[in-house]
Amino acid sequence: MIQSKLHPLRLKADPSRVVVRPFHLAWQGTKSEPGRAQRLVTAVLSLNDREVGQQLGTVMRDFERRHWQTRKVFLRRFDQICEMLDLSLEGIGDKRKQLIGAYFCHEYSYAAAALMNPSVVPHPDQSGLDPTTVRIIMSLRAVGEGHISSIAFREGLVGANGAFELQPEPPFATAVDAPHLDCAQCDGPITVYRQEDTNPSGMVIFPVTPAQANGLEDLRLTHFTHDDGRQEYIGTYTAYSGRDIRSELMRTANFREIDLIPMAGDAARNKGMALFPRKIGGQYMMVGRQDGQNLFLLRSDDLARWDGGELLMTPKYAWEFIQIGNCGAPIEIDEGWLVLTHGVGAMRQYSIGAILLDHDDPSKIIGRTRHPVLQAEDDDRNGYVPNVVYTCGAMRVGAQLFMPYGISDSSIGFAFLPLKELVAAME
Repeated sequence: MIQSKLHPLRLKADPSRVVVRPFHLAWQGTKSEPGRAQRLVTAVLSLNDREVGQQLGTVMRDFERRHWQTRKVFLRRFDQICEMLDLSLEGIGDKRKQLIGAYFCHEYSYAAAALMNPSVVPHPDQSGLDPTTVRIIMSLRAVGEGHISSIAFREGLVGANGAFELQPEPPFATAVDAPHLDCAQCDGPITVYRQEDTNPSGMVIFPVTPAQANGLEDLRLTHFTHDDGRQEYIGTYTAYSGRDIRSELMRTANFREIDLIPMAGDAARNKGMALFPRKIGGQYMMVGRQDGQNLFLLRSDDLARWDGGELLMTPKYAWEFIQIGNCGAPIEIDEGWLVLTHGVGAMRQYSIGAILLDHDDPSKIIGRTRHPVLQAEDDDRNGYVPNVVYTCGAMRVGAQLFMPYGISDSSIGFAFLPLKELVAAME
């Protein structure tokens, strides 16, 4: 096994990280039989000013210090409710508006159950650093109430000498602004926005559309360079409705304005798609597991549509007999395209390996690790899903590969792998 250097830091579930989210009631009703939402608004309107002040005071005492611009959030939620119910309630006073908004919100602990399956890319801002240090932005799969997954982020610094430091989280976590937050019919592309006064480490992307209702899972970020030199961050993730899955794209230039785009085509009905960081031979390319067992190579002229695919790799070694798949976007190194893989062996043990693809023709496998480069050992075997190590993306830093990885679907660890040793270990 490659002599990887494991960093002692572990990121674990943290129920204290909470955000304000919309609390949804049944909207439907008639003039003769109002719905629950309408009845709730009517009940708050029936309170006298003293009762409104008392109730709002209790809410603010319990929650104002736990959230960013709480009163502003309540007023924005009030405006959404008025639009949803076609109400005109101007002139009722800000306190009553805030209280109505508060009744249609709830506190959500987005990472109470687990943090897992990270990916990492260079941060858009690399200013003020020495030549051996890279500022990073890392995506995290955060699992909260109802086992619903959302996407969180952390920023940090990685040095070519193996140094690693996460930047502090801001005191408040905030959900992105989504214009169609209450739209039950949204099924196309949407744009969400990071709150103006927060940084990426405080941003959480929650499910917005019905196709995403039960989770945004396993974002695989890619720092993509277009033919004209323009750079963009593109990620693939699994949208889970509670019944069906599909692959979607996350696209952003700055992690402030973020597009979430459904993918079309028969290949997009599967999990685990990962984008190459540039076009090859004039086409976009991905690797993915299209049949639940093997690894495929996909080509497309359209980032949002993926069909077909050619078989790239099948299970070969004992540690991957059950299934294989990618562990993030291909990484360009001098020797070719480095692709981290996962394999599942006896007792459903997940391990991480690697393959090397030809620079010009990624359908050709140049090398493949006979043994895993990382397996769950000792305490890392214990968790919500035991005996699992898994990553959704690593990056090159100097002569090393920096790899954050999920531990037993419960927490996140960090490893450095020497690239020369990794390539030399391939057959």
